Amino acid sequence: MHPQLPTPILESLKASTRRRFLQHCGTGMGALALSTLLNPSLRAATPDSGTAFKAPHFAPKAKNIIYLFQSGGPSHLDLFDPKPELTKRNGQRVPEELVKNIRLAQIGKESKLLASPYQFARHGKSGAWISELLPQLGSIADDVCFVKGFYSEAFNHDPATLFMNTGAQLAGRPGMGSWFSYGLGSENKDLPAFVVMMTGVGQPLTNAAWGSGFLPTVHQGVTLRSQGDPVLYVGNPPGMDRKRRRQTLDVLRDLNQARFDVLQDPEIQTRIASYELAYRMQTSVPEVMDITGEASRVHDAYGTTPGRASFANNCLLARRLVERGVRFVQLYHRGWDHHGGPDGNLVFDLKKRCAETDQPSVALIKDLKERGLLDETLVLWGGEFGRTPMMQGALKPDQIGRDHHPHGYTIWMAGGGIKPGTVYGGTDDFGFYATENKVHVHDLHATLLHLFGMDHHKLTYRFQGRDFRLTDVHGEVIQGILA
Repeated sequence: MHPQLPTPILESLKASTRRRFLQHCGTGMGALALSTLLNPSLRAATPDSGTAFKAPHFAPKAKNIIYLFQSGGPSHLDLFDPKPELTKRNGQRVPEELVKNIRLAQIGKESKLLASPYQFARHGKSGAWISELLPQLGSIADDVCFVKGFYSEAFNHDPATLFMNTGAQLAGRPGMGSWFSYGLGSENKDLPAFVVMMTGVGQPLTNAAWGSGFLPTVHQGVTLRSQGDPVLYVGNPPGMDRKRRRQTLDVLRDLNQARFDVLQDPEIQTRIASYELAYRMQTSVPEVMDITGEASRVHDAYGTTPGRASFANNCLLARRLVERGVRFVQLYHRGWDHHGGPDGNLVFDLKKRCAETDQPSVALIKDLKERGLLDETLVLWGGEFGRTPMMQGALKPDQIGRDHHPHGYTIWMAGGGIKPGTVYGGTDDFGFYATENKVHVHDLHATLLHLFGMDHHKLTYRFQGRDFRLTDVHGEVIQGILA
């Protein structure tokens, strides 16, 4: 208890507790609720209050992860997976056997097949096919593993984005970065373990994808901005200096601690830790977000412009963050939803997204490699699904598009224990179904955790009487892509 607080405040805290109220209820619903509160098997496990480093289950291959999430669904058929059969049968009706047992988001099952309008070439020792829209990516083909038999179960944006990021299609589960923060903590006490940055325009994204769900809130993703204040509300308001901020936090800490002593609610300790981290971030975050001191050759390589919000700037910031021990950095880049028409098409808009992301993504891999960080930093590139081999819209440059497609598409990875120069898996002749070495979302999550020294079966959190995990009740480590 804290004797420095006035006795009336402490007595008020005691009198207002839910447990004390339920104890007086005696029977009925009050007794039932009390039994739930006092039964440890039905309550959340008591966590540590911060993100201090934690030992993995076994020796890890990677220490940090940068997830380049291309929001909207990049077309694997126009970027990574050329199909001669589509070229041969361009304009014909889609074979009935392909679509008879599936649901499509917007187009009908009578839609016509669409050949890619782009040229492809093989790159690297693996002979990976890469579109002309990604001219830089071929230069690192021998550092990259292309997973071409990837598939999901969600065909609309919100559930598919949640599935890729949380392992579930409904909101309320912890984001992937939150699981990494909970399982491993951070190596920098002055920065969050899980950082999120966002660029581009398009369908909205919600913090359900990077929230902490039922995990303590100290593990949620902290959104950083590359323009203005790096973190909203982390700065001192007018008239408050750093000394007064410290005094205010000390009083708030004592009040929260007094409340914790009464309630024993672990979320209160989490709140205390969050306030303290925010105070330390007032110094650490402006330094890491200032890219003006980087060499001109670095800015040229990434295509960055200091002070401007861009995917290129965020890629450089991601490197600076992992250099400083941030465990999980996630970059969301919106605008890949190319159904056709002026709001998103396979000619003008797909070219724009590729131009925005190709150079900085490749520069990031090369920069990490040059600095000796790629071996311990895993880079993951991909969206929530791919696009259909059937056309949506019309055969005009500003109208042509494709619909959502989760049944078989491509993601790529590099560094962090991944086998470089690899093409793993494949799709059928139409790029419709994953057919060879199929990789499910939960398989990806299990593999990522494995690379960080965590057994996905053992990384659990007890909530409402059940042990939850990122991979739910599924997931197998993909041995074929491990170095």
